[in-house]
Amino acid sequence: MEHQLVECVPNFSEGKDKEIINAITSAMLSVEGVRLLDVDMGVDFNRTVVTIVGPPNSVVESALRGTEVALESIDMTTHKGEHARMGAVDVVPFIPVSNITMEECVGLAEKYGEEASNRFNLPVYLYAKAARRDDRINLPDIRRGEYESFEEKLGDSNWAPEYGPCIFNSKSGVTATGARSILIAYNVNLDTDNKSITNKIAGKLRSSGILKKDENGEKIIREDGKAERIPGRFECLQGAGWMYDENTAQVSMNLLDYTITGLHEVTDAIRELASETNNSTTAGELVGLVPLQAILDSGRHYLGHDAEESVLIQNAVEGLQLDQLGDFIIEQRIIEYAAGV
Repeated sequence: MEHQLVECVPNFSEGKDKEIINAITSAMLSVEGVRLLDVDMGVDFNRTVVTIVGPPNSVVESALRGTEVALESIDMTTHKGEHARMGAVDVVPFIPVSNITMEECVGLAEKYGEEASNRFNLPVYLYAKAARRDDRINLPDIRRGEYESFEEKLGDSNWAPEYGPCIFNSKSGVTATGARSILIAYNVNLDTDNKSITNKIAGKLRSSGILKKDENGEKIIREDGKAERIPGRFECLQGAGWMYDENTAQVSMNLLDYTITGLHEVTDAIRELASETNNSTTAGELVGLVPLQAILDSGRHYLGHDAEESVLIQNAVEGLQLDQLGDFIIEQRIIEYAAGV
């Protein structure tokens, strides 16, 4: 049987204390066969995204060991940050890389959820390809209201997690796990400190679009009780306006399928909409790693034709402004180069 490789990208609600993150990653790397690809600490988000790869069962155990340390070290009652969150271990997705199917990754998410609930008494929700309910496919639907809402939610049987108790633990919150295709977390900074500008741009681009309102500015409610929305420009795109720092607003996005909506497409659209307010983009930022093909696609777009791999990578880096916040080191930023596959 060919060597199976799976990626796991746990998001921990701590982005300021390096000692805590080092303890989490050390525990994760104590599992044989697991490689650490990236640790992305966001101070303003107060969130760290860790990327590991390895054999399926090893990656599950690695995620569980990281979870244990995070639950011991992070106190959600004092957590503040720009990014939406619902627990100390916010989300733990499993992603097929090579010689493993999506269905097998669903099984890994289920194994993680069951073990995390058994070992740590942790409420765990299944989302994405592992979801057992339509209203839990999209992570923002589970996370809506964030950590602060789950004390009330867990008192409602409709919000019972797939694994673990229907009891709110104020220190740890709740966790979601699932299986998904490779997600590209990508942010584009603008030369403004006005978050409302990036919020409006995100609303016009993201798949969910914006709320439709009547002439009085009130949202329009459909017969099924849900608010009517005006769809955004792109499919498979989540987005919102955030602050990169106190002087820089950004459009923060998740590209759920880069083969449908590419990095260059959203970047060009942001530039177009930003120009309407006399703004421009200053940097592109990848959170975590990116698939090689996504970079090559953008390289071809900005170059205008095909070329050698190294040339396409360089054109993508320049076109997406990925080198404006620091050096773009391909061995640290492109999955295939980092994992050696």
